[in-house]
Amino acid sequence: MKVVEQIKAPIAFEMELFEQKFQLSMSSKVALLNRITHYIVNRKGKQMRPMFVFLVAKMVSDGEVSERTYRGASVIELIHTATLVHDDVVDDSNRRRGFFSVNALWKNKIAVLIGDYLLSKGLLLSIDNNDFDLLKIISIAVREMSEGELLQIEKARKLDITEEVYYEIIRQKTATLIAACCSLGAASVKPDSQHVDVMRKFGELIGMAFQIKDDLFDYGETQIGKPTGIDIKEQKMTLPLIYALNNANKKDKKWLINSIKNHNKNTKRVKEVIDFVKDNGGLDYAISKMKAFQEEALQLLRNYPDSEYRDSLELMVNYVIDRKK
Repeated sequence: MKVVEQIKAPIAFEMELFEQKFQLSMSSKVALLNRITHYIVNRKGKQMRPMFVFLVAKMVSDGEVSERTYRGASVIELIHTATLVHDDVVDDSNRRRGFFSVNALWKNKIAVLIGDYLLSKGLLLSIDNNDFDLLKIISIAVREMSEGELLQIEKARKLDITEEVYYEIIRQKTATLIAACCSLGAASVKPDSQHVDVMRKFGELIGMAFQIKDDLFDYGETQIGKPTGIDIKEQKMTLPLIYALNNANKKDKKWLINSIKNHNKNTKRVKEVIDFVKDNGGLDYAISKMKAFQEEALQLLRNYPDSEYRDSLELMVNYVIDRKK
């Protein structure tokens, strides 16, 4: 049994019902819109976000979920999908999960409008049902994701990222959405309880570990999802590189910065940078930090009574770190 199937097992029924509700939440009277949203729905990924929502909701409420839980999961997916469609336009990307992106098939103008439509659908789904607490959780996440992306762009120009700034970028860019899924799952069944904050922290810790794992893929020997060295080519400052830069002598530091700024398209030079980072403890350091986030997340789970939902969330935390892509 694949790990993802194992994680999903205790919420298999909810996930099936969620898919039906999610499709309905996207529907429109415009045929072109329906054709495109149908295309998007049929090319979904592992659906980690709704899984977090349902697993957390069931863990904190002894196996109960409500209509609010389904709506919350739908809103997260609608708004997350909107940001992905817009991201592909921003990045001029033609592929998404191995398929053509919306902008590749229907051009940028339509892709931007589709993103706007999904965003408004998400907002209205919450407003029409008075789920203002859930809407606030999601809106904060979207604001932080935008800020994180812009902070990264601002810092990439100067290559002056400290470890603290790096954590702030990945907290906003990646961790905030997983944090929103977990706190929303808790809020959907136990509004205004301490679970909402505890689960937000839990999701944030997983998100941090997830992003560091992604950074490490850039140093892998095999091609996993993204080609090796792509972060360096794009001048993205990742944790292994930040550690190597901050601990290098003046001469090496100058060489590293020059390589990243002026020679990032040179495959041989990129490989030399990767080797330097590896030889100077960058990977080991990043792995130790990732494991610290993982351990902290698992500690928070241990405060909850034993259940199949808690087991699945533990599996999820470990999967984030052990995944191969």
